[in-house]
Amino acid sequence: MKLTITGSGDAFGSGGRLNTCFHVQSGETGFLIDCGASALISLKKAGLSTNDVDTVFITHLHGDHFGGLPFFLIDAMFMAKRTKPLTLVGPAELEARFHIACEAMFPLATENQRDFEMTFVPLHAGETTRVGAVSVTPFEVKHYSGAPSYALRFTLENKVLAYTGDTGWVDSVVEAGRDADLYIMECFQYDKRLDMHLDYLTIHHRLDDIGAKRVLLTHMSDAMLAEQHEVTDARCSLAEDGMVIEV
Repeated sequence: MKLTITGSGDAFGSGGRLNTCFHVQSGETGFLIDCGASALISLKKAGLSTNDVDTVFITHLHGDHFGGLPFFLIDAMFMAKRTKPLTLVGPAELEARFHIACEAMFPLATENQRDFEMTFVPLHAGETTRVGAVSVTPFEVKHYSGAPSYALRFTLENKVLAYTGDTGWVDSVVEAGRDADLYIMECFQYDKRLDMHLDYLTIHHRLDDIGAKRVLLTHMSDAMLAEQHEVTDARCSLAEDGMVIEV
């Protein structure tokens, strides 16, 4: 399984990083985990096409995590000339919010004829859903977005890849990443605790409880980036745009 970090930034572009977007290639299956507003740019910088994506999994409905979908759609229709089906997976409200976002940015984008089928699959906390070769289980977390926000736990190739999405500390953060082969964790702050975001010191103190083999910290603010030299735990590494990891 190959993970490409096409975007590792927060909503504010801290450190000049692009919005959250991870591409996973597993055998013949390629999928995205989140699709922030800059996702199309980040995919192309990584040498990837929208045709390299079969499924997009969305953790929550904030623009830096799903706002790239309108651009993904028009590229798939007009530039990539997509013909294979596209599946969009996320909170039940994703379909309605997708249509609002597309029509706000590109009127008639959702009504224009396209040469591929597009399917929405709603996620519900605690229920495992299988999409092709990928099984995903959502865990509800603490991050207001006008719809449920989820940490996602993926199983494929007998490996577990998990991602917190954005969240304050809740026990479901442990459950989502327990014993994962790789746990991607948002780490917005170094030592400042917030209701809606994680900080490094809290993560560090709970690593034994989580038990993940590897932890990748992402979605870092300028304040966290300024303290990145304090991340000395060998289990943790820091995400960078363009990074490629074999899981």
